[in-house]
Amino acid sequence: MQAEPGCLRQMVEAYGQTGGNFVAVEELAEEHTSRYGILDAVEDDGRLARAKGPVEKPAPADAPSRLAIIGRYILQPDVFEHLDKKVEGAGGEIQLTDAVAATLGTIPFHGLRIDGKRFDCGAKLGFVEANVAFAAERDDLGGSIQEILKSYV
Repeated sequence: MQAEPGCLRQMVEAYGQTGGNFVAVEELAEEHTSRYGILDAVEDDGRLARAKGPVEKPAPADAPSRLAIIGRYILQPDVFEHLDKKVEGAGGEIQLTDAVAATLGTIPFHGLRIDGKRFDCGAKLGFVEANVAFAAERDDLGGSIQEILKSYV
């Protein structure tokens, strides 16, 4: 499992090449697009995707790609100016994807597939998996967590 600084390092290096607004992305199964903001990519080299925008939680049939925005961002100040307007978007919520979309005419937008393991802590099982994985890597907890898990399996 790759530590968080590795993800950030990858993003900062790629950002140095492109500038603009930048997100980490992960390709996921089509049926999961309605759970995430999805990149509407216009160019994609398999690692870096230039996007014409994000689409908030589209139905699988409407998703422009399977590149999910996974919660790591490098954002320009303009995005925060838009968020400060408190405009409600999808689900009656203030959406970061809407704020990024508001800057698209003037600021480039890219997504980067990162190397490493990601946990979906917005889902119950993802949260449990993250806790187990990090506990298993710790010298003071690793052996104990394995014993605890064995007692339940």
